[in-house]
Amino acid sequence: MATAEPDTAPSAEPRITDNGEQSRFELHLGDALVGFAEYRLAGQRMTVTHTEIDPDYRGQGLASRLIRHALDSARVRELPVIPQCPYTNRWIIQHPDYVALVPEDQRPRYDLA
Repeated sequence: MATAEPDTAPSAEPRITDNGEQSRFELHLGDALVGFAEYRLAGQRMTVTHTEIDPDYRGQGLASRLIRHALDSARVRELPVIPQCPYTNRWIIQHPDYVALVPEDQRPRYDLA
């Protein structure tokens, strides 16, 4: 992941885009890609498989913003979500208003029952 150095990083607001070609949501600060959340679409289901934030930018709530955006996108598109990514799974546990995105029969598997 190409990033800007933390002391020269742009102070811009995070910008999140859906890069459909790479099946991931990308979080940018200025021109720097500082994080992404990978997903797979299978039928009418989104499986979030991996979330990564550049180590220099961790601890700023960026992963949380990224996952909220990804899950809100799934909600708007009426796609059930499988939180295979451990971070995404923990995030949903901490934000119970998103549990409804996970199919009921999958919730016990992810400690969401």
